Amino acid sequence: MFTSIAAYSFVRIADPRALADAIATTAATHALLGSVLVAGEGLNLFLAGERTGIDGFLRWLRGDARFAAIEVKSSSSAQQPFAKLKVKVKREIIAFRREDASPLEGRAPTVAPEVLARWLQQGHDDAGRRVVMLDTRNREEVAYGTFAGALTLPIDNFTDLPDAVAVQRDRLADATVVSFCTGGIRCEKAALWMRAQGMDNVLQLDGGILGYFERVGGTGYEGRCFVFDERVALDPALAALADDAAAGTA
Repeated sequence: MFTSIAAYSFVRIADPRALADAIATTAATHALLGSVLVAGEGLNLFLAGERTGIDGFLRWLRGDARFAAIEVKSSSSAQQPFAKLKVKVKREIIAFRREDASPLEGRAPTVAPEVLARWLQQGHDDAGRRVVMLDTRNREEVAYGTFAGALTLPIDNFTDLPDAVAVQRDRLADATVVSFCTGGIRCEKAALWMRAQGMDNVLQLDGGILGYFERVGGTGYEGRCFVFDERVALDPALAALADDAAAGTA
């Protein structure tokens, strides 16, 4: 059985190349495969391997004061979901290319999974306002599942989101808007950008869909959550679609 982890942290990195090289060496030492992006704004990683290797890597990473409190989402699969280890230095750890969207300056307000599940069950937030779930992912991802009744956008890339949201702005004005994505990283930028445009009714789902699955299961969610590796998608119990297909239960 393989353990997969996903984690990100927005923190200033003075020397992204040095950090990338250190991560590549340490991940290889622990026999991990996956994808890691490093930029001046932080770190975004998806790694998989034996549990002991994952634990060893995380001990090393958290030994760096910049990542001591990094939050990690874990799941398991019968097969290694990555073919190789890729560690790259990029301009952004999630490309958005917009001003007024830097999580280094602070986060947009969040809603915890437990609170959101209650709102979805009661049909409104605690102030009585209707709740609109805003899916910030692309069409390919949405096709595998999303929150029931969510507003989805006709986008293929995250950089297309601002124009797509602008078309919906009037529709969202009287609601509490909860933006969400796979693990939370896209909403760190999307929610900040929307609030910078005057949409002060926008929150972000803390931990994204995977964090929601971990903490409350599938309340209000329909289908699976697409992931960018050989697991294909995860259900609310964090079981991999690829494992179900191999077992003949897809």
